[in-house]
Amino acid sequence: MAAITLIDDDENIVASVSLALESHGHTVKAYYDGASGLEAVEASPPDLVILDVKMPRMDGMEVLRRLRQTSEIPVIMLTSKDDEIDEILGFNLGADDYMHKPFSQRLLLERVKAVLRRARPEEEDAPSAGGAAGSKVMKRGKLTLDPARHDSLWDGRPVRLTVTEFLLLQALAQRPGFVKSRDNLMDAAYDDQVYVDDRTIDSHIKRMRKKFRQVDPEFDSIETLYGVGYRYREA
Repeated sequence: MAAITLIDDDENIVASVSLALESHGHTVKAYYDGASGLEAVEASPPDLVILDVKMPRMDGMEVLRRLRQTSEIPVIMLTSKDDEIDEILGFNLGADDYMHKPFSQRLLLERVKAVLRRARPEEEDAPSAGGAAGSKVMKRGKLTLDPARHDSLWDGRPVRLTVTEFLLLQALAQRPGFVKSRDNLMDAAYDDQVYVDDRTIDSHIKRMRKKFRQVDPEFDSIETLYGVGYRYREA
């Protein structure tokens, strides 16, 4: 089971979500504003953060932005706004999943289970969500991926990836030169219960490229085939 930090200023949601998570064996620490929650996560990193968007002192987007400067802890965003712009911004900042309020506790528990399973490939004997490869170290040119340790290296230098980014890159790098459609990539990175649209995949790819280019400005191994999908080009 997992240590989960819940950050939301709605006392009713905190109470109900905490009860649901704890009834499934998770331990929950709750905070009612973004600043306090971020401080707690940085001091004692949990296995997962559930983070509301609209909060006092510091909103969820700012919490996520600051958290991603130092950590790739899985994050599920919550919002009461039915606004696609918020969702896209959240994925651009590195969120792993997104839920709109109101939501069912059962659906949230499924999302939590899916994100944790993706974050712990070493606990799975079988391939991870969507048939991604197991725990063997993968080397493709300058790229090295170690699923068991969740390590990504480019020319020997570490590149911090979120769970979702790692699974997407793993799916692309499995077969260099072969095109993966966005649907293929969704299947590789998400469980069947989770639906995301094309723009979500595009946001993850854009963020992943940016991280590799911070290490190597000439990085161009993830190619876009407009209207088709993406492929990994082994240098």
